[in-house]
Amino acid sequence: MVNKLYPDAASALEGLLFDGMHLCAGGFGLCGIPERLIDAIRDSGVKDLTIASNNAGIDGEGLGKLLRTRQVKKMISSYVGENKEFERQYLAGELEVEFCPQGTLAERCRAGGAGIPGFYTKTGVGTAVAEGKEVKTFDGQDYILERGIFADVAVIKGWKADESGNLIFRKTARNFNQPMATAAKICVAEVEEVVPTGSLDPDAIHLPGIYVKRMIIGAPYDKKIEFRTVRQKEAA
Repeated sequence: MVNKLYPDAASALEGLLFDGMHLCAGGFGLCGIPERLIDAIRDSGVKDLTIASNNAGIDGEGLGKLLRTRQVKKMISSYVGENKEFERQYLAGELEVEFCPQGTLAERCRAGGAGIPGFYTKTGVGTAVAEGKEVKTFDGQDYILERGIFADVAVIKGWKADESGNLIFRKTARNFNQPMATAAKICVAEVEEVVPTGSLDPDAIHLPGIYVKRMIIGAPYDKKIEFRTVRQKEAA
């Protein structure tokens, strides 16, 4: 059996990173993000990255760390709020941004992983999202052509995996991790626990090990909160 488990994030990414590469990154805000792998990408110094991700984290956390070090050339994202450095770089013309509706982004990654180069969708018709894209009419309704996404490397975060790379996500941390894992030549997974092959219920596996080429154990983690809100104390 091929050993997919690496001792740390840097070794798991060794030989995979290069300037100008395209990355797919799982996660939603700070939920289910591959923290150790992101740190290793930052520490590698690789630059001019194009990253497909639901968002770019927040200032100084998640993919926001790569923005702070100016390693990102382009983001393909759905939500870019709560990140002042993202806003600053974009408005200053230092960062290229391709805004993509959330469902369309998920489908672009799923399509790329399935070998589908493009598909038509109604989402974005008549808006800035449709600018420069082919429009086709089906049954009297307009649809725009969206291209599938297929990256050089995907970095994802899972909960539990077996030694063969079969992987389970935990609750909402599943988010974009599953489609991103399939939408790249090589997927590197960061998990909290690795168990012997055969220990996991086959019906409980969310991502087959055929998609996972390398793994690391990233635990323990500090449970960060992206945007904390509290209820005001009621007067006595």
